[in-house]
Amino acid sequence: MKYDFDKIIDRRNTDSIKFNPTDRGRPDDVLPFWVADMDFQSPPCVLEALTERVRHGIFGYSETGRHYFEVLQNWFSSRFEWEIKPEWLVKTPGIVNAIYIAVRSQTSPGDSIIINQPVYYPFASAVKHNQRNLVISELLYENNHYSIDFEDFENKILQHNVKMFIFCNPHNPVGRVWTKDELVRLGEICLRRGVIVAADEIHADFIYPGNKHLVFADLHPSFQDITITFTSPSKTFNLAGLQLAHNFISNVEIRAKFQREFERSGLSQSSAMGIVAAKAAYLYGADWLEELLQYLNGNLNFTRRFLNHNLPQIKLVEPEGTYLLWLDCKSLNLSVKELENFILHQAKLWLDGGTMFGAGGAGFQRINIACPQAFLQKALNNLQEAVSRLSHS
Repeated sequence: MKYDFDKIIDRRNTDSIKFNPTDRGRPDDVLPFWVADMDFQSPPCVLEALTERVRHGIFGYSETGRHYFEVLQNWFSSRFEWEIKPEWLVKTPGIVNAIYIAVRSQTSPGDSIIINQPVYYPFASAVKHNQRNLVISELLYENNHYSIDFEDFENKILQHNVKMFIFCNPHNPVGRVWTKDELVRLGEICLRRGVIVAADEIHADFIYPGNKHLVFADLHPSFQDITITFTSPSKTFNLAGLQLAHNFISNVEIRAKFQREFERSGLSQSSAMGIVAAKAAYLYGADWLEELLQYLNGNLNFTRRFLNHNLPQIKLVEPEGTYLLWLDCKSLNLSVKELENFILHQAKLWLDGGTMFGAGGAGFQRINIACPQAFLQKALNNLQEAVSRLSHS
């Protein structure tokens, strides 16, 4: 490979929340595989662009221009065949921030918002923290595979007069890349019932062979008219700390409401360094991303083999996308609290416990494999040794 993803970089003492366990009540000796950022340096093109900007030495208020949009336009067109328009774009510091803005701008206190749990936990927080009614349509888990319970989904919408659906595609944490049939069926339900779709597509660039990411809003003009699409270079190029997301809203009324609520937050211009990094990444980072995807696929294959050969008690829920693996640990026969203690104190790993993503996550753990394979192997060795001790106790 042209790029060295095996290189282990010490991230301690860099203000990384991932590598500060004691600040979050974890033992100092745990290995961190929890939060969704990568242990790889960003692409050289990004580092070079940031270095050049630092040498300039002035970091005043900054805003993007036409050329910046053309860079985004080329990325989404070439990778997803999605033709975006300049007026659709609203930039925010991040996607979580954008989800909160969407909730406040498109619904009122007491309105119902539906999500498919287990799912990225800020979805539920955005609903609850803004005094909206959280409605949950659980994903179906059968034969080590997740699917949408469409009948339950539509019934819940009708029963609770749901106004918004916060949707995860590709899905975090279960790794689904939803098919065209699934997306169309969801869209038709939301159209029929007057539901706005807030679609988090931040993991769109992480798709495993045999699968394809489809932009929900692009499947039909009527879907586009009810959808806010959240995207960001932060996951793709490991830029989360630079605080920049791109949100696309074609519907004029929905966009105006979103923009007004964004203005009420007191935020305006984007991060100067975030702009530089995103532009360089989208312009010149495609070859780095292609090698990264190969490496992540190698880590996935390594994990699958390791579990099959050494840890049959733990099942990998086969992912179609993302670099976050969902591990079914129910065969260990531990309660939720016992499993958390086991992972943290016996395996010495800092993972994300399944119930963080909803009650349906009980018995599961989420592990981030976007790291050098040697580091991943150490984590899996820790897990194997801990399970071996558990079996003999």
